Amino acid sequence: MSSIKGLMNLKGRRALVTGAVGGIGQEIALTIAELGGDLLLVDIPNSNYELIKEKISSKYTINIKCIDCNLEDEKSRQALINQINNDNKNLNIIINNAAFVGESNLQGWVTDFENQSVETWKRALEVNLTSVFHLSQGLAKKLKTSGHASIINMASIYGVSGPDYSLYKGTEMGNPAAYSASKGGLIQLTKWLSTTIAPDIRVNAISPGGVFRHQPELFVKRYEAKTPLGRMATEEDFKGIIAYLSSDLSAYVTGQNIVIDGGWTVW
Repeated sequence: MSSIKGLMNLKGRRALVTGAVGGIGQEIALTIAELGGDLLLVDIPNSNYELIKEKISSKYTINIKCIDCNLEDEKSRQALINQINNDNKNLNIIINNAAFVGESNLQGWVTDFENQSVETWKRALEVNLTSVFHLSQGLAKKLKTSGHASIINMASIYGVSGPDYSLYKGTEMGNPAAYSASKGGLIQLTKWLSTTIAPDIRVNAISPGGVFRHQPELFVKRYEAKTPLGRMATEEDFKGIIAYLSSDLSAYVTGQNIVIDGGWTVW
C-alpha cells in the first residue's frame, strides 16, 4: 500500500505550465517543484522567467526549461508542441493555466454587451479554449507514453455561474461574455477529453473564485460579503488542489471540475 507521501511524489515526472510567470502560474510551478517534478515553464515572448526560476532554484533541485509561446497564435503553439514532442524527454502533466483576461481599456472587452466586439471574443476563445484543445491534442501521445498522465485546466466560477453585476457598480470592472463562455466551454472540453483519452490520461478542471489583486475596495467588500469564508482567494490557496490533481493522490479522479472559491457558488 502506498503512503500519502509516496503518492504525492513527482520525482522523475515533468510538468508543462502555461502562463507560468503570472501569480497563480508561479504558485503552480513552486508546487510541482516542491513535489520533485521537473518543469517546462511557458509564457508569452519577453516574459521575465528569472523571478520564478530563482524562487525555485533557491529551494529545490529540479530541471527547469523556459519556452516562449504566444498561445493566441496557432503557428507558435505548433512550434511548442513540436519542440516538446522532439526533445526525447517525458511529459506527464499539462497545466493549462494561461488565460486571456483582457484589460478594462481593451476595446470591445469590458463594455456594454452591445459594444463587445467579435474580434475580442475570438481572441479570448483562442487562448482560453482553442489553445487547450490544440496542446492537449498535440501532446496526448507523449503524455500516454510517459505514464501517470494528468491534464489540469484552469477554468473559472464564471464558467458555471452567471455574473452578478451588482459587484461591479461604481467601478471600471466588468464581466465580458467571451470570458465566461470560454471558461464554460473549457469545463465541457475537460469532460469530453476525460472520456476520449481515457484511461491513459486523466483530465480535470479547477474553477478558481476571485483572487485578490488590489481591486477597488468597493468591489472587494461586496465580493467578500458574498463569500462564506469571508475573503477573496490568494494564489497560495490553489497549491493543494494542484498537488492533488498533479499526483497519484487523484489517481482515480477524472472528468471533474473542482471549484475553489471559498463557497462563493454555494448560494
